[in-house]
Amino acid sequence: MDGNGQGGSERRGEHAGLLTIGAFARASRLSPKALRLYDELGLLAPARVDPFTGYRHYAPAQLERARLVAWLRRLGMPLARIGEVCERAPGPAAELVAAYWAQVEADTAARRDLAAFLVDQLSRKDTAMTEPHTPVTMRSAALTDRGLVRPANQDAAHAGPRLLAVADGYGEGGGRAATAALQELRPLEGRDLTATDLLTALEEAAHRAHRAAPSEDAATGSTLTALLRSGSQLALLHVGDSRAYVLRASGLVRLSHDHSLVQSLIDEGRLTPEEAPSHPQRALLLRSLHGGAEFTPDLELLDARPGERYLLCTDGLSAVVPAEEIRRTLSAAADPEEAVRDLVALAHAAGAPDNIGCVVADIVAVD
Repeated sequence: MDGNGQGGSERRGEHAGLLTIGAFARASRLSPKALRLYDELGLLAPARVDPFTGYRHYAPAQLERARLVAWLRRLGMPLARIGEVCERAPGPAAELVAAYWAQVEADTAARRDLAAFLVDQLSRKDTAMTEPHTPVTMRSAALTDRGLVRPANQDAAHAGPRLLAVADGYGEGGGRAATAALQELRPLEGRDLTATDLLTALEEAAHRAHRAAPSEDAATGSTLTALLRSGSQLALLHVGDSRAYVLRASGLVRLSHDHSLVQSLIDEGRLTPEEAPSHPQRALLLRSLHGGAEFTPDLELLDARPGERYLLCTDGLSAVVPAEEIRRTLSAAADPEEAVRDLVALAHAAGAPDNIGCVVADIVAVD
């Protein structure tokens, strides 16, 4: 008994000045469950863990770090980024927080533009029930460029009065895959389709393109992003990480969602948009044209109105040129031909590490 009592006294002495996890949780305004998680992730390790009971104890000096973690979580900062902030000196840590919040504000602005686009789109659908559509056509231009690093150009682009498309090939046979994809879509230019047939015709052509992609090499394939017009209706098909945008008075809105590993990590909150360009697996696609059995493109029907300017591009542009610069360039260009030249020039100014493919189309009222 004396021995047990003496051991207990020694352990109490070792714990002197430390807070139990419950007391520390109340002082830091973090739950015990959160504290255990942060311990597992290495964000906030206890000062001592009792070897007999497993109880966690914290030093009062750890409250400052705990409160910082709590505040950063309230900002919505991912746990991986919080770890970086906590390990930095105050000055560099402040710079990381400022950079994160600048990205949050940029993302908020992008969501604001998307909200404005959706309000406009839904309002158009409402007025379309009572007002006739203005007859429209498309004036478009396409341009691809090898860039400054790649040994060959594996991007393909098409711009016509009814069909717009870009494809970004990858792997040894990537150029053939991209070219084959657009060859399957081009016959749609000559088909007189109704608005109800648009999505079906575009999807069927994309499935043919998928089957036409070289399948002998699992590392070969292509992205595909296309717009097909019938009257004032546009069908959007998308697979991969090439992109579709529309420029309206409300701003530049991205219409497509990347089918990539880094985008899935961003969607899950495990990666921030500013971390994506440097991620080691940033080029890994979750969906593409690769000749395999599975193929699920995104499909959407849009209303086109005079004054809109659409952009389809490969990641040789979107991955190196910020969206705001793309918006300014699209807004300033006098016509689609000038726009595609200026966008390729922007990619070159940013180092052009990849092939560049882009298509720009103006929606114009028919006189």
